[in-house]
Amino acid sequence: MKVEVKQVDGLTMAGRGESGHWIIMDGPKEFGGSEAASKPMELFLLSLAGCTGMDVISLLNKMRVDFQDIRIRAETERSKEHPKVFTSIKLEYLIYGNDIDKRKVEKAINKSQNLYCSASIMLKKIVPINYTYTIIPREE
Repeated sequence: MKVEVKQVDGLTMAGRGESGHWIIMDGPKEFGGSEAASKPMELFLLSLAGCTGMDVISLLNKMRVDFQDIRIRAETERSKEHPKVFTSIKLEYLIYGNDIDKRKVEKAINKSQNLYCSASIMLKKIVPINYTYTIIPREE
């Protein structure tokens, strides 16, 4: 895998991966950014949530679980001093739908966390990742 990042203006950077899609990153004004886009560490956390979310969606679909929506909330603690690395990560899976088998949800999340999600598997070697899930019934 290869990516390219180039300066746009100040701390504003544009990045592109092999897929050819550009993303914009930026930093806080106090360091010369314009706060016009996500910060790199936010994208890092978004990537983790997206990676595991795509796995869980795919696995639940294969298990024929009839859900209406899935959301993943990710929160991290960071060290107070530089480098401000993640010191813990919490993932919260919100699965919306009726009559959802919690065993299938648990199986999908565990497979994502321990077998499929490269981001989770790589990160948990250096930072604890904890997760919870909630099944939220939809009103008819």
